[in-house]
Amino acid sequence: MGFSRRALMANAVALTAMVAGCASSETPAPSSTNTDALGDHDATGVAARIRSGEITAAEALEAAIARSERVNGQLNFIATPMLDYGRARAAARLSGPFAGVPTLIKDLMPMVGQPTKYGSRAFANFVPTEQPPYMDALLAAGLVPFGKSTTPEFGLTATTETLISGDTHNPWDVTRSSGGSSGGAAVAVAARVVPIAHASDGGGSIRIPASCNGLFGLKASRGRSVLGGRPDSGIDISVNGCESISVRDTAAWIAATEQTGAGAAFAPVGLVSGPSTQRLRIIVDIPNALGNDPDPEVRAAIEGVAELCRSLGHHVREQRVAINGRQFSDDFTLLWAAGAAEVVAMVQSQAPNVPLEHLLEPLTIDLARHAQQQGEAALGAAVGRLRAIEAQYAALFESVDVMLTPVLGKPPVPLGQIGGPRGIAVFETLPDYVGYTPLQNVAGAPAMSVPLAWSAAGLPIGAHFSAAKGQERRLLELAYELEQARPWASRRPGVNAG
Repeated sequence: MGFSRRALMANAVALTAMVAGCASSETPAPSSTNTDALGDHDATGVAARIRSGEITAAEALEAAIARSERVNGQLNFIATPMLDYGRARAAARLSGPFAGVPTLIKDLMPMVGQPTKYGSRAFANFVPTEQPPYMDALLAAGLVPFGKSTTPEFGLTATTETLISGDTHNPWDVTRSSGGSSGGAAVAVAARVVPIAHASDGGGSIRIPASCNGLFGLKASRGRSVLGGRPDSGIDISVNGCESISVRDTAAWIAATEQTGAGAAFAPVGLVSGPSTQRLRIIVDIPNALGNDPDPEVRAAIEGVAELCRSLGHHVREQRVAINGRQFSDDFTLLWAAGAAEVVAMVQSQAPNVPLEHLLEPLTIDLARHAQQQGEAALGAAVGRLRAIEAQYAALFESVDVMLTPVLGKPPVPLGQIGGPRGIAVFETLPDYVGYTPLQNVAGAPAMSVPLAWSAAGLPIGAHFSAAKGQERRLLELAYELEQARPWASRRPGVNAG
């Protein structure tokens, strides 16, 4: 749930996708002299150690590669290794806030000369010849990518299970979903393979995996970051960001990738470095847009977070957000399906003699069929209603600073329940599971999942905070305060490489 289909179509000028070979011709990792170079540090800490000369970028990279090799067999978060690329980059002179920090790039982001599969057999052998400005910004920040992280096909569902790469497993319970669509990124960070990883969010795809994996994940406002691809023609719902262990890492990532200058949609956030003394007006809305209550453990978790906010001096009250939840869900599904229809049409035009089921998953095909059956008039009406929601959301924040809801209706679901191979049947129950996060994508507003609770079974439960467009600073300052009040970085999943 989080790709720019325009960016995909701009890059995918040819399909050579009849096989899904996963074997790597990269050179094997040499024996590392310091496999603990990453230690327990977040990305900001690793970058500081590299700047001081305590470790080198090459040592940090080899530690990350060794960690990946220890746990990827159990968790399956690497879509494509890029070890030679990473080693060459680590040996170069790097600058920027994350200079030398090893990372993974989500497999929906094109990188020149590196395989980009979009989680699909249709792109098994695709190598882009251009990349968007957002990828340029990540490299300018000094990051050292050494692989692409797994994602569901075109980011179309809230779990990372694909026919091309298999299932990505949650490190807290390997029988559970890692979330999606940035599931591979979140698993790699949660398992302490890398301290930070690229992610994207078109309907919850940063926040959902953050919740599933006990991480901090912030979706920025529409227009906050440099471009990740061509804007979509209907509503541009997808933004890029990261999965991180610490609030300060995400704050630095936002500062490194935001648009500045005359064309910027907002005044720069800059580097947010700590909490604010301002006390916020926070509303709590626990039932989802359909009016259905979440799992009792999720309700109890969010009620506990609301009480935490009260104890910190914030003004907290319950308030329902009055939108037509059923209509919103239907309209968002149709918008989602329209993206799938564009992809299917492109694949058909470039591989006309190959049966679609040999290239695409049932969910992608079914969603495209749904969009075709509804027709252009229905899509136009849906987009119109969704645009009205944007104004309604903005009006809410004229008298409110922050809204608190669950991220998900229940803790991470078992693998196999909502994967793309099940087809459109997954959408029968999906709104009750993921119904909290798409609102901010439509509204173009920032929102974050903060890892403040765990279930009785030890599964993470994220708290979802959102604000008005352009209010990333407000959310980050609140997140710093919550991180100080209820630290989470020391909590490790059962499967971890740190």
